[in-house]
Amino acid sequence: MVRLAFPSRQIWHIHPARIVESDRRTGTLWEGRYRATLIDGERYLLTCMRYIELNPVRAGMVDSPGAYRWSSFRANALGERNPLVTPHSVFLALGTREASRRAAYLELFRSEVEPRELEEIRASANAGYALGNERFRKAIEIALGRRAGPGKPGRPVRKAKRDGDSQEVLF
Repeated sequence: MVRLAFPSRQIWHIHPARIVESDRRTGTLWEGRYRATLIDGERYLLTCMRYIELNPVRAGMVDSPGAYRWSSFRANALGERNPLVTPHSVFLALGTREASRRAAYLELFRSEVEPRELEEIRASANAGYALGNERFRKAIEIALGRRAGPGKPGRPVRKAKRDGDSQEVLF
């Protein structure tokens, strides 16, 4: 009888351990590699698409987003067929015809993503917060029952009792 668990153990544990060791890293190979955040599609989807598709350019890996092999840019902007890419409704709303959508999408890449937007996307992804305005974040907080944005800095204010109790608030 052949045990199938051993080969999968080799693939998922031993092989990554060798890579981590050879790269002088700590932790698992998959650790901290991927981040995801909820985004307000109406406002932020196209900005996030630009951010992602321009990452290889910012990193100096390629000169243009279409030159990066694993980018969806060629499908979205140039019309190259890719079975892995499914157009989002916000992308489809860029034009009634495929050619007009591609032209509108290409136009978005004529300028850089604003530094403020870059920081907002990075901060939300790194902290695991929703990316959107305050109303969007509040709706996510209600739906998930957890904080969807950064809290107020500092220690929470302790409220004094109102029953005529004269105790002082210490902080």
